[in-house]
Amino acid sequence: MKIIMLGAPGAGKGTQAKQIAAKYGIPHISTGDIFRANLKEGTPLGLKAKEYMDKGLLVPDELTLDLIMDRFASDDCKNGYVLDGFPRTIPQAEALTKALEKNNDSIDFAIDVDVPDENIVKRMSGRRACVSCGATYHVVFNPPKTEGKCDNCGAELIQRADDKPETVLNRLSVYHKQTQPLIDYYKGFGKLKTVDGTKEMEEVFREIVSILEK
Repeated sequence: MKIIMLGAPGAGKGTQAKQIAAKYGIPHISTGDIFRANLKEGTPLGLKAKEYMDKGLLVPDELTLDLIMDRFASDDCKNGYVLDGFPRTIPQAEALTKALEKNNDSIDFAIDVDVPDENIVKRMSGRRACVSCGATYHVVFNPPKTEGKCDNCGAELIQRADDKPETVLNRLSVYHKQTQPLIDYYKGFGKLKTVDGTKEMEEVFREIVSILEK
């Protein structure tokens, strides 16, 4: 079962990806995790990526794809995987399709967790993080016992720059330009399945499971 997760930042696709991975015993693969693992192990691909990252540059698509295909070759991917955070653009998706075709392989499902922009702004702008221990809260869905204070260590809670409404709107704008076209791309292959990400987390997961097990 080879799955790609799609959806805007803050739509909850990462949370769903982890649950899918746990239920079906397949790895949840994110590009961030792959970069970190290769850097830690000092692999040739990791060292190449480090050259770009040290200069503050984006790792080129070709190198990112090499890292992903290398990860797919691991034993734990024999029964499939959940890919989260790649592809983000049409050229990346086309390159991934070609790389998989070389191995007589393909993606089984592209699952789009669909959430309107206004819901995402509300969700993300309500997040708060502890300056000391890093614990996270939400002013509506998971508030601390004492406003502005961490339940664990009592330190101050802040709104991260990434979660400020203007930053969220900017990230959504980038998403709509670059990543949303992937929805049509995978629809063209008959691989796209859309779920309503505004529902409760457990309900969204049940909907995904029913799609995967049809």
